[in-house]
Amino acid sequence: MNKLTLIQPDDWHLHVRNGDILKTVIAHSAKQFSRAIIMPNLNPAVITVENAIDYHKEILLALPANSNFTPLMTLYLTTELSQDEVKKAAESDLIHAIKLYPAGATTNSDSGVSDLKAIYPILETMEQVDLPLLIHGEVTHQDCDIFDREKVFVESSLNDIVKNFPNLRIVVEHVTTKEAVDFVLAASNKVAASITPQHLLFNRNAILAGGIRPHNYCLPIIKREYHRQALIKAASSGNPKFFLGTDSAPHLTGAKENSCGCAGCYSAYAAIELYAEVFEQVNALDKLEGFASIFGADFYKLPRNTKSITLHKQSWTVPESYKVNDKTITPLKAGENLNWKLQCC
Repeated sequence: MNKLTLIQPDDWHLHVRNGDILKTVIAHSAKQFSRAIIMPNLNPAVITVENAIDYHKEILLALPANSNFTPLMTLYLTTELSQDEVKKAAESDLIHAIKLYPAGATTNSDSGVSDLKAIYPILETMEQVDLPLLIHGEVTHQDCDIFDREKVFVESSLNDIVKNFPNLRIVVEHVTTKEAVDFVLAASNKVAASITPQHLLFNRNAILAGGIRPHNYCLPIIKREYHRQALIKAASSGNPKFFLGTDSAPHLTGAKENSCGCAGCYSAYAAIELYAEVFEQVNALDKLEGFASIFGADFYKLPRNTKSITLHKQSWTVPESYKVNDKTITPLKAGENLNWKLQCC
């Protein structure tokens, strides 16, 4: 196959930051995706409807001229989030979910949740108004091995949330383990999962073998090969519980390449091409459209896109970096060759 046409995809998990970084990265997502769920972990975080409205305006102003890209906003879940604010969010046309970060789990998550039981009244209201819960599924206990944090969260916390709120729509975001995949498969159709390109492309050797490679470092951290195989099987299965969510997370190169580098992989520059690489490797290009363009829209109860995009089988080299004023962002697979190329719009 030398050409692949898909219903225009959506990104159901995206970081675009704000300020100068936003102005650089938003065009990359807008050229391929119709919509994206925008993460709220700015500093300060997006914790109210008014915050989300302001951030939405900033994103729209940063888009290229004549872009039809639609940012789908979220709120950052804290114990201070009122039930009235949840209802207000559900009534808004801009806000499509609320994001749960365990405190300290990832970038700008210090204001996240330490005691899950403390947010149960909020989750009850979300269930009542049918506002989805997006979960970064990791425990943050210091005595828990970083490679086990998702597995332990699934066992210790996720099952309780699903049991107590059976009608709450839940996305277990950026799943990285066989245990998380198995949990989603066994759960009701109210529970789904997003999967990133880096967790499909790499196992943990990509971070640690032959030297530390900071641009492959993300949270949840990339796991062993058998976990990667479980993710590939789920993504390419045609099961509507699994859909595209890049978790593209831009950081300036200097913030990644230092003694305490930031977590996050920048994949938005060529996200759909990266997924195509994986699906082609397992002879499942016919399953890419469902994963990228259909299942997420259906889960979020949004109309499927009507436009299409086309990928061509064409080798090209990923740039070493993208400029942000006098600084740079280093993309995932910088300097390497990809085998699919989005047709220029």
